[in-house]
Amino acid sequence: MRFHSRPIEEHAEVPLGDAGRLDQMISHWSERRAAPHTAESGNACYVLSIHRRAESAGAQAQLAEITALVAAQGDRVVGAESHLLSKPDARTFIRSGVAERISTRARECGADMLVLDAELSPSQTRNLEDATGLPICDREAVILNVFERHATTRRARTQVEIAHLEYLRPRIRGIGLNMDQQTGGMTKARGPGETASELLGRRMDERLAYLRRGLAGLKQSDSAQRKRRAGCARVVLVGYTNAGKTSLMNALTATKLSARDRPFETLDTTSRSLSRHAGDVLLSDTVGFIRRLPERLFASFESTLAEVAEASLLLVIVDLSDPEAADHLATTDAILAKLGAGHIDRLVVFNKLDRSIQPLSPQRLAELSGGRDPLALSSLDPEGVEQLRGRILARVRAHHGQREIFIPYALSELSARVYARCRILKATATARGTQLVIEGEAHVVDEIARAIRSARS
Repeated sequence: MRFHSRPIEEHAEVPLGDAGRLDQMISHWSERRAAPHTAESGNACYVLSIHRRAESAGAQAQLAEITALVAAQGDRVVGAESHLLSKPDARTFIRSGVAERISTRARECGADMLVLDAELSPSQTRNLEDATGLPICDREAVILNVFERHATTRRARTQVEIAHLEYLRPRIRGIGLNMDQQTGGMTKARGPGETASELLGRRMDERLAYLRRGLAGLKQSDSAQRKRRAGCARVVLVGYTNAGKTSLMNALTATKLSARDRPFETLDTTSRSLSRHAGDVLLSDTVGFIRRLPERLFASFESTLAEVAEASLLLVIVDLSDPEAADHLATTDAILAKLGAGHIDRLVVFNKLDRSIQPLSPQRLAELSGGRDPLALSSLDPEGVEQLRGRILARVRAHHGQREIFIPYALSELSARVYARCRILKATATARGTQLVIEGEAHVVDEIARAIRSARS
């Protein structure tokens, strides 16, 4: 569904904001997700990639990225160009004169929508639509549409709908016709009733409150699940979207998760056990990163991204065949720091070696990875996958320790903590308590040993 700030004929299919109509809009979104998207059913888009002078070297890569996102949301790209912008215009972002020239070229290509690779304010969107005569879709709307298409689980659908409604809330004027009509005023000089926009805004707030309560319940479930996994070493795959994280996940765990070559194919965190290889080790795949990821998606996907901050080891996956690999790695590092995961041990993996036109030397790979000890492979190469598995196990073991402890029966609460956070290698019951040989992350084992000494003293 396309949402714009200026009423146009396309909005005739969208219900007006009177009583009960938000439910119809929600149903409309569900139908859009279920309906197949084809080139014939999507909009014909003219894409404008915005870059600054300092970023001109990567202008082509930025243009390729936004066109891929537009295709991923189910639309056709009928034309595209890059535009050098030294300073955004407060009113229309790209200035009215430039907008008119671009709209002329867009119409010549047969476009019925203009996509800007920038985050626009509601007023800038309205002004730009007036200047071009075309509906406008900004970068944030494109990413939200892609997320909407790929959301399949209850958690992902809830997270995406929250982000979508938060995006639409200040743009109410564009999601129906005659939004300033009144919806039934009071008589006897008590003043007019609510306008349709006010009523729809209130209904949106109610829907957001409902969704946030549901997401809070899912967060509690996630927290309980993570506590049950506290005794496991958790290895999390992170990286730029479409870097091949899920393909590596499938190769390492012999699973068949969807790994189609398109942005944001994975939205939920999926975990699989590697226990047959190295005790209790969990490998998790997460939502991909992208430059200038909208802030509201960080908030909505907080519970999903929490898995990253609690990892024992991060596998940072980088597409070696992409000329922007270094920038993608820098974006990933910045997002990890923002998530509070900058201190976590990580292993950089350059994927898609089979697609790389010119193999890079180990020195160059180390330079790209920031001095880390990287690994270059293809998820299609069994030998490379086994080498990666060995690296993972070596890193996990480096952070684990074993210890023999004795827990008196009187300290049953400590016993529960040990079983929750450590792997029990051996347990022997005695008359006074339980003799255990435990294995776990070194700091966890030391913490438990200190707690036992403190409780017995």
